[in-house]
Amino acid sequence: IERKGLRGLRAPPGPPTPPEQPSLDGETASDSESKSEFGGSSPVPTSDDTPEVLNRALSNLSSRWKNWWVRGILTLAMITFFFIIIYLGPMVLMTIVMCVQIKCFHEIITIGYNVYHSYDLPWFRTLSWHLQLYFLLCVNYFFYGETVTDYFFTLVQREEPLRILSKYHRFISFALYLTGFCMFVLSLVKKHYRLQFYMFGWTHVTLLIVVTQSHLIIHNLFEGMIWFIVPISCVICNDIMAYMFGFFFGRTPLIKLSPKKTWEGFIGGFFSTVLFGLLVSVHGGALERVTNFHYYPRMMRLEETSEIIQSNLTVRMYPFQIHSIALSTFASLIGPFGGFFASGFKRAFKIKDFANTIPGHGGIMDRFDCQYLMATFVNVYIASFIRGPNPSKLIQQFLTLRPEQQLHIFNTLKAHLVDRGVLASLEDA
Repeated sequence: IERKGLRGLRAPPGPPTPPEQPSLDGETASDSESKSEFGGSSPVPTSDDTPEVLNRALSNLSSRWKNWWVRGILTLAMITFFFIIIYLGPMVLMTIVMCVQIKCFHEIITIGYNVYHSYDLPWFRTLSWHLQLYFLLCVNYFFYGETVTDYFFTLVQREEPLRILSKYHRFISFALYLTGFCMFVLSLVKKHYRLQFYMFGWTHVTLLIVVTQSHLIIHNLFEGMIWFIVPISCVICNDIMAYMFGFFFGRTPLIKLSPKKTWEGFIGGFFSTVLFGLLVSVHGGALERVTNFHYYPRMMRLEETSEIIQSNLTVRMYPFQIHSIALSTFASLIGPFGGFFASGFKRAFKIKDFANTIPGHGGIMDRFDCQYLMATFVNVYIASFIRGPNPSKLIQQFLTLRPEQQLHIFNTLKAHLVDRGVLASLEDA
């Protein structure tokens, strides 16, 4: 009877369950539950790695001015290093880009491990690192193989092993990727499926952001060193000048993702970068040595620069000045959004910097967040407005055809030139 009586007792109805409330950074309770499955999303610890010499020299300054001096000194050191690697030539530049790519990849993947607490699973960390490095090598093999085949076609055709690798390059790249894909599937372990797929997706997004953009930087370098030097210099100039204007005159916040960014810094960086781009493009003698573009000043109508502008106004300018305006404008107006994107990413995972590689600046990825976006724009800009048909590349492809195909193209081209009167005029000459 007592048991029946106890069963009959029911708890009074409580208040209705409130809906999930988002936290300050936009997360809901369900997000917290999913985070608990992976051990939470505690912030990656950061430490003050400022050299002891600078700490002692700047000990009497406030934290604001101390940070200003640390950033300034390290910025001058990085600019000096930038000039040194430019002086050492394209091969050193490509090696540095490759090293930067690997370090950025490591920094982003490490954040993934810290967020999902993969360090609690030693076997998983070791296996995942091997797979991620394997995918990194596969993607680099594909991209750099495409570049070598495209720009060194004649050299590749001279050696039989290289010719075979070039002919079946995409098939080999796909086979290598499939091997890694199968290795990942075989590595799946019960109770950790979701964690493993998170890291698989994390790896591929990192490859898309880092490796693809690094390849575009190399691609721009092959078009002429000027397409490497000027865009990177514009981004560096915009970073420095925006920081300077914001530090001394900044009052109005620009975007919530980066509370320290101000409209004064953004506008000051824009005008300074455009002026810097124009000044760099004026030095035709120095630029001509690092590119296959022509930099002699000439008289040109405005209508030569754009199909939209129709004017009889004639100005004397270097042709690259027009391109420098486009590059510097993008670097100062759109380029900073790469930094805002990185800021949002870091805020999402409650970290200050990607790493502590450079005192006062954070990790390598913190310095290259805008550079990768700029590299994509430069590549698209060259393909859309600069690059035209390459006669040497057409001849290289022509020489690889069968004799009957070569004769057909020859007769077709001859008939076309005769119809236009070009061949007859050459014979008369």
